[in-house]
Amino acid sequence: MPRASKAQTELNHAEIKRVSSQLIREHGLGVSVADVMGAAGLTHGGFYKHFESKDDMAAVACTSAFLEAVEAWKKRADGASDVRSALIKAYFKPSNRASAGHGCPMAALAMDVSRCEQTKPVREAYREGLEQLINILSNAQLSDEEPPARRERALVDISTMVGSLVLAWATSGKGISNEIIAAARCKLLGESSA
Repeated sequence: MPRASKAQTELNHAEIKRVSSQLIREHGLGVSVADVMGAAGLTHGGFYKHFESKDDMAAVACTSAFLEAVEAWKKRADGASDVRSALIKAYFKPSNRASAGHGCPMAALAMDVSRCEQTKPVREAYREGLEQLINILSNAQLSDEEPPARRERALVDISTMVGSLVLAWATSGKGISNEIIAAARCKLLGESSA
């Protein structure tokens, strides 16, 4: 069987990254190499041409998921008069919370990453991605606040956003799911819940 061209290898690698990023958000870090390669339309045997190990793939998939989120947050921030409010409103849109596979990597991966050994590369990928999103939100805070206060507020905002999304996913299809999102959104934006 002929070898794939360099261009095809790069396309295959990009597809594996995309698919693995989606699958680890949907099914967690326990997703198998065979599942990822099958979803990418490739054979299991080709995996090691792209990654050193499953741990390496998990870290790359995590990084990819966070890069997607960072780009989305930057896009929402561009031109917004109130960046913080724009980011919070977008985070709680039904389309952005419908599926973990296409959703927030902070929420989708938090529990799995927290269960990993400290030495796993996915932990560092998660931390780096989280820091990028914290920085975006921190820079969107009130400009009259000092940087430590802006970061603290961003940490509280993100913790509330992620926590409410995890609870909403866990109670999906029940009224409390929407209540959780509405309460968090209202509290963060200073809106009335009535």
